[in-house]
Amino acid sequence: MGKGAESTQLSLPTQPAPKGARDQRICSNLSDLPLERLKMYAKEYGVEGAVSKEEIVEQLYPFAKGILHRFSPPKPLPLDKPKFSFADVRNSLPKHLFKRDLVRSLFHLAEDLILIAAFAYAASWISHELVPFWARCLLWPLYIFWQGTAFTGIWVLAHECGHQSFSESEAVNNFFGLILHSALLVPYHSWRISHSKHHSNTGSCDNDEVFVPATRSSLCREIAEESPLVQALFILIMLTVGWIPGYLCFNLTGPSKYNEQPRSHFNPWAKLFDEKDRVDVIVSDVGFFLALGGIVYASALVGLGNVALFYIAPYMVCNLYLVLITYLQHTDVFMPHFRGEEWSWFRGALCTTDRTFGCVIDHMIHHIADTHVCHHLFSKMPFYNAQEATEVLKVVLGDYYLSDSTPIPLALWRSYTCCAFIENEGNAVFYKSRTD
Repeated sequence: MGKGAESTQLSLPTQPAPKGARDQRICSNLSDLPLERLKMYAKEYGVEGAVSKEEIVEQLYPFAKGILHRFSPPKPLPLDKPKFSFADVRNSLPKHLFKRDLVRSLFHLAEDLILIAAFAYAASWISHELVPFWARCLLWPLYIFWQGTAFTGIWVLAHECGHQSFSESEAVNNFFGLILHSALLVPYHSWRISHSKHHSNTGSCDNDEVFVPATRSSLCREIAEESPLVQALFILIMLTVGWIPGYLCFNLTGPSKYNEQPRSHFNPWAKLFDEKDRVDVIVSDVGFFLALGGIVYASALVGLGNVALFYIAPYMVCNLYLVLITYLQHTDVFMPHFRGEEWSWFRGALCTTDRTFGCVIDHMIHHIADTHVCHHLFSKMPFYNAQEATEVLKVVLGDYYLSDSTPIPLALWRSYTCCAFIENEGNAVFYKSRTD
């Protein structure tokens, strides 16, 4: 946890002169900015060695699409190593915030289960003969969205179990985590193990476990991918199948070190796991397939259409939330990634941002999105204490606390269209867009 404001060097390859009308327009927009503002951006993005305005514009060009985006991003994470240590941050927080309370956790679980039951009961009246067709077309999507949001709350409580923050007992945590995640078709222990590695390697270009940035050399440079329509299609694909099968079955957003290796969360011999993990992975598989069998049985009992409306469609909304939240927590133009000696667990844990979905949804998903910086620093802290802790962290971390108030759909569009790849080299790198 290095102390002292050591300057980080950002390695930038020589960029070819921009060509084409759009490239010239981007450079023109950069050139219109005052020199002092350009110098500020150059410092924030680690651009060094440029003296004249023309040189600064040329060096900033790869980042210009994000810098000049009409949905302005917040100030990037500072590239100087923080003067404070992790211990300093932890000692700034009251000790009661780290207390784990099983009774309180069970209260939140009961609250979620009652809400889910209430939504399902209300939805059972939607198809009543007295409800007109147009009202059904309106009410079913509303049910699916809000029930999916409630499912996400259950998923987050299982996530708490995986971090051992649900209670003081590991056995109790894993018992509830296995049941809750299995009910949402998640292999609990398999996810718990890989997710723990994500928390141990956040912000690492080489060893993070999820949404690892593509490098320049691995990028598939297809002109068609620049089309807004195509980009919107790819976003839709990511949000609908990115969790399963994308992540759970194929670990598609994982690190390149798993390439050509077994990497399914359902495979006890996958590269994701150690030999000691195999029994837990098998137990998770059993839980997953028992839940899947229950869905098949329910479909035979009450009809596939009913199961699709009451469970499968909300389940897909839950999966959408998981991908959306995780992607936006770790992908944007203002969040760097580190390599080599520049990476440390502490710096990596700061490479995430808080975002809000609005007070109602934030409450329903147990503040997993708007207190995520706190969560990465203190993953065993119960979610119900994270809001109080976040208020302290805003002061203690200062510029090292990242928060983005951009509305979620706009932030998603900015992140997806501006964050295409990072450079192959350099120990501190920011995302670049395909305009480069």
